[in-house]
Amino acid sequence: MTSRLPSDEMPVLRIIPMPADTNAHGTIFGGWVMAQVDLAGSVPAYERAQGPIVTVAVNSFLFKEPVFVGDLVSFYARVVKVGRTSITVDVEVFAQRGRDGRTDAVKVTEAQLTYVAIDAERHPRPIPAGVPGEHKA
Repeated sequence: MTSRLPSDEMPVLRIIPMPADTNAHGTIFGGWVMAQVDLAGSVPAYERAQGPIVTVAVNSFLFKEPVFVGDLVSFYARVVKVGRTSITVDVEVFAQRGRDGRTDAVKVTEAQLTYVAIDAERHPRPIPAGVPGEHKA
């Protein structure tokens, strides 16, 4: 099953998993993928919050295909909802197998996470006013 990489977006993170990231079955640990998804999701959340954020929920997480050593894994993340202190982000993950220059890829994971903006004392803080057309929760 192949799909196209999002052509109108740049990935927020790209990485090649290594043998140390594998499980006993020879595929990449799901926990490794989850950690990278959290990092990728935090990029647009941090930018939108204009400062520190923390992960408060993994709303959904779906592993669609395995990730293999040597795949070029691209993480696409976008803010889908902004509340008073929270930001919800969708993350899509694609693996390019063999890195032969094609744009075809396999969608391996999709997830939705919620982050909360925090102040210097690590308490929730209001998110600055949004951009036109932004969906507020």
